[in-house]
Order: sequence, then C-alpha cells, then structure tokens
Amino acid sequence: MTHYKQLFQLPEDIHYLNAAYMSPLLRSVEEAGYQALIKKRNPTQIKPVDFFTTAARVKGLFAQLVHASASQVAIIPSASYGLMTAIQNLPTNQGSKVLVVSDEFPSGFYTAEGWCSEHGQSLEVVSAPQIQAGRAAVWNQQIIDAIDDSCTAIVISTIHWADGTIFDLETIGEACQKHNCHFIVDGTQSVGAMPIDVDKYNIDALVCAGYKWLMGPYASGLAYYSEIYNHGKPLEESWMNRANAENFASLTNYTSEYSEGAGRFNMGEFSSFNLMPMLEAALIQLLEWTPEMITAYVDELARPLISFCKAHGFWVEEEDYRAKHLFAIGLPSGIERTDLLKDLEEAKVYVSVRGEGIRVSLHLFNTQEDIQAFIKVLHQSL
Repeated sequence: MTHYKQLFQLPEDIHYLNAAYMSPLLRSVEEAGYQALIKKRNPTQIKPVDFFTTAARVKGLFAQLVHASASQVAIIPSASYGLMTAIQNLPTNQGSKVLVVSDEFPSGFYTAEGWCSEHGQSLEVVSAPQIQAGRAAVWNQQIIDAIDDSCTAIVISTIHWADGTIFDLETIGEACQKHNCHFIVDGTQSVGAMPIDVDKYNIDALVCAGYKWLMGPYASGLAYYSEIYNHGKPLEESWMNRANAENFASLTNYTSEYSEGAGRFNMGEFSSFNLMPMLEAALIQLLEWTPEMITAYVDELARPLISFCKAHGFWVEEEDYRAKHLFAIGLPSGIERTDLLKDLEEAKVYVSVRGEGIRVSLHLFNTQEDIQAFIKVLHQSL
C-alpha cells in the first residue's frame, strides 16, 4: 500500500516508526500552510468573518471524529491547556481524591497534583501490576475498583502513552457515571488513529494535541467538553469567546454572555490563520481514511513484528489490550538497550524510548520495508 507513503515527504532511506513522537506532515497539510502564509502577505484578504469560519469548520471535523456536538468543541494550543481547563473546573465540594495511573503523561499528572494540593484532596496513583501475563486486564480492573464515591475525578489517557496499553474507557466511564466522578481523558496518543465515542464512553472532557495522530501542526489542539462544563471558568478572557465577538463594530458593548457550549474555553487568537487551515486539511484526510481503516492497516502491518517478538523473547502486551498503532517492546535479558538504540540509529530506524521499553508507533506512511528493517536490527541484537 505504498501509495499512502506518497502523500508524505519522508526521505526514502529512513524507517520512521515514531508517529507517537510527532507525525510527519501530509503534502496537503503543507500546502494549506503555504497558502495561509501567502494570504497573510496582504491583510486585506483576511476579513472579519475569517476570524471564525475556519475554526468553526475545524471544530465540526473534530466533532465528527469523536462523535460529539461541534458546539462542545474548543480550540486549544496544547494538551496541558485543555487538561488545566477541565481540572480547574472540578467541583470542590464533592469527593476527596483524584485518580491517575502510574507513569501518566506529565501534563496530566502535574495538573491533577496541583489541583489536589490546592483543594486539599489526595492524588491516588493506580500502579501497573508487576506481572506480564494478564497485566493489562488486572490493571484495568484495579482502575475500575478504585473508582468510588470518594472520587472527584479520574485523569487518564485513552491508551498509555508509553506502552500503548488500552484502557477500557467504556467500563471506566460507566463506573464514573455510577459514582458521580468526572471522567477526564487525554486522547493525544490515539484520537485519529483509533475510534472513540465521547458519548458512548460518558467522557466529560477529552483533550488532544494536534501534532501527533491528528496529523496537524505543532501548537494546535482540540478539546471536547461535555455540557456539565458549559458554565465553567475559562483560563483566559478572550474577546473572541464572547457572544457578540463577530460584530467588530460593537465589541465595546461589553457582555457577560459567552459563545455557546464550550466556546468560552477557546484559546485566545484561536483563528490562528496559519495553523487552522493546516489542521483542517489534516482532519479532512483523517475522516476520509477513518480511524477504523488506519487501525486495520497498522494491525496487519505489525503482525510480522509481533510474531518475531513473541518467538524470540521480546515482550509485547496481549492483543486485546495492545493498541495497534502504538505499543512497547520489552527486551529479553542479554540485550543492552544502549547498543540496540545505536544499531537502530545506524540503520535509520526511528523509534522512541519510553520507560523500560522501546516504543513503536505506526501509521499509513509505514510499509513492510520499515517493519523488516526493524526486525533485522532486533534479530542482529540476539
């Protein structure tokens, strides 16, 4: 399926198995960026309506991707911004603890830790069990068991960012509903590459950086906030988030009303005339492909690698709990990770080190040549 690779401009001599670090830009996304820069040469080409129209289309596309209402989508500059918005609006008069999982991405951990410290609540970490067989199933059950009436919120990623462990969002969401616990989810490492449904999973807030699996530019992102946030406090008081913002002639007719839904949570200058057209082009392509198709493609692509790992003592998570586009490989004893990484670099095979494992992350630009190049280096390491 090499025609997918032609939609990107990756050098032919590299094997980039590292989309979780940063996605390469599609040619169509690059072109959207070029055209946006050219348009900015002459500001008369940018009309007042342009401050809102592209952003509205981007919200609509993201809403389709996560099965939400566009009015409940906000434009954010980063996952940390979106997480802070969700966590700072947690109720302070219910519950006594916030849950996170072990080795959660730092933005989620630090934001939850800071809020707990400020409001006298405890931060409880649900640690991954130190086993291999059945590890993810046990971990998921421990997370579900930890959700009780004392929980104000759980802050968790759709999959574990370091090793691709799948969290059972539907069952976790049901537990949160039962115990009136806010369900705050970081979708940065899967939304776009895996299907997700915020309504089905009872998610209260879903935040996504744009430069990984959404295939967009850096410093762009999107967030869904359920209706329980519709009267929350935004991080900043941007004029663009007020109800009368589109009428430039009456901006000083100050109003206490915000834009509908989650509009109050948009970052300042969300028009971002360079970045929004790029993110729009990326989302159009993702919706054309569909997350289901991407998952099926990378699942098939990775099978020779998974088979090799199982046959030669490399650890990989069990299939039902292993994300197809992102997973970790644990090294057998006798292999020095530093030496392996040096060999991978010399072979121009690009992966990431996260925690104790080698993180592999695949997309449509990857081919069997990439997989075989990686297997060759692993085989030599034995």
